Amino acid sequence: MPPFFLRLAYISEFLIALIAILVGWSEIGGQSHLDLMPWYDILVLSTSLALVVVFGTMAAVRHEKAWNFRSITCLVAGLLIVGGMAAVTYYYHMHEDDDDDDAVTGSHASLVHRPPGSVCL
Repeated sequence: MPPFFLRLAYISEFLIALIAILVGWSEIGGQSHLDLMPWYDILVLSTSLALVVVFGTMAAVRHEKAWNFRSITCLVAGLLIVGGMAAVTYYYHMHEDDDDDDAVTGSHASLVHRPPGSVCL
């Protein structure tokens, strides 16, 4: 197989893996948690996982056995990245209500009791 077909296949696999990772992360972790994350967390973790998937495929294709040292290393690296994605999602899940806008603006709610028959102007 000519090398430009392999390059095209690896680029296609990277793009498909990136889409699948982002869709899967939003479905599993929740889109609301992804909306709270900074863009660079999502970019670094999803791109690195897609690259590890492509490198794992390259390692499996280039050697005689599919499960070799490099492909197992890519599997372990992928599992570590997925663990990092879970940890970041869990962090933003636990800290999603930490925004106390009332403390910043100084506003607060109060209950006013009016006696019956009083007029509110």
